[in-house]
Amino acid sequence: MKKLLCVLAATTTLAGAGQAEEIKEFNIGILGGENAQDRLTANECYRAAIEKALGVPVKVFTPADYDGVIQGLLGGTLDMAWLGASAYAKIFLTDPAAVDVKLTTMHVNGSTGYYSIGFTRKDTAITSMDDAKGHSFAFGEPNSTSGYLVPAAELIAKYGPLENYFSAVTFSGGHEQTIVGVANGTFDAGVSWADGVGDWADGYSAGAFRKATDAGLVDMNNLVEIWRSQMIPEGPMVVRAALPQDVKDKVTELTANLPTVDMACAEGVAGGEVKGFVPVDPSAYAGILEARKLQEKQK
Repeated sequence: MKKLLCVLAATTTLAGAGQAEEIKEFNIGILGGENAQDRLTANECYRAAIEKALGVPVKVFTPADYDGVIQGLLGGTLDMAWLGASAYAKIFLTDPAAVDVKLTTMHVNGSTGYYSIGFTRKDTAITSMDDAKGHSFAFGEPNSTSGYLVPAAELIAKYGPLENYFSAVTFSGGHEQTIVGVANGTFDAGVSWADGVGDWADGYSAGAFRKATDAGLVDMNNLVEIWRSQMIPEGPMVVRAALPQDVKDKVTELTANLPTVDMACAEGVAGGEVKGFVPVDPSAYAGILEARKLQEKQK
C-alpha cells in the first residue's frame, strides 16, 4: 500500500493548487451485490490512492442496489463508478452526456468479456436449464447485466415467459444473495457472473462466485453449472462528465496503472484475478443498449 501511494503521488499529482481547488471532494459509487463492508474493504486501497493523488477527501458509497449508483451519477452526487453494461446503458438512455466511459477490465486470458452462469446445487436433479423447468429461479436485480438483462433475454427467447417456465421467479437483491440463496436451498437455481477462466472449484478466476468463495460463503464443490450465456462485454469505469478534465485524466491514469503498481489492490477492485484495465468506448455497449431499450419497451 505504501508503495502504491508513493508511486501515485509522484506520477499523478495535480498540476497546481488552483486545480486542486476546483473540486472539494471526490465520491466513488460501488454497485451492490455483496455486503457493504466487503465492498468498502475491497476498495479501501483504491480510495486512499485516489485521495492521495487528488489531494481532496475521497469517499466510497455503497448503495443497497444498483440504482443508487445510477442515480448518484445522474444527479452529480457521485463522481465515478465501475458499472455493469446494463447500468451504463440506463445512464446513457437517461442522459447521454452524464458520464464519460474510460476503462474496462481485461481478464487473465486477455478477454474483456464475461458470462452469466446458471447454477444449482449438486444434490438437485437439475443438470441443465431444461431440467430447471418447474423449479424456483433467482435473478440478481433489475439493473444487473449478468444478473438479469442478458440471461432473461436469452432464456425468454428459448423458453418463453419465464413466469410460466419456472415455478417462481425472484430477484434476490444481488449476486451474493443469489449464490448464497441457491447454496442454502432458498432457490433451486439462479444466475450470477464469472469470467469463466480457471477452475469452477475456485469460483473461476474472477467474478461473483470467486468473491463468494474467497469470503468463505460457499463451497463451489456443492454447486454445479447448468447454463452459460453468450459473452457479455465487461462494464466500464465511468467518470462524471462535468468534472474538470485534469481530474478525469488523473483518475483514469491512476486506475490504468493500478495492476502494475499494486496488483493486489487491482484484484480487489476487479473482484478477482485481472490482467489489466484497458481503454474502452461507448461503441462496445451498442448491443446492451439495444437490449435495454427492448426491455424498457416490454414493461
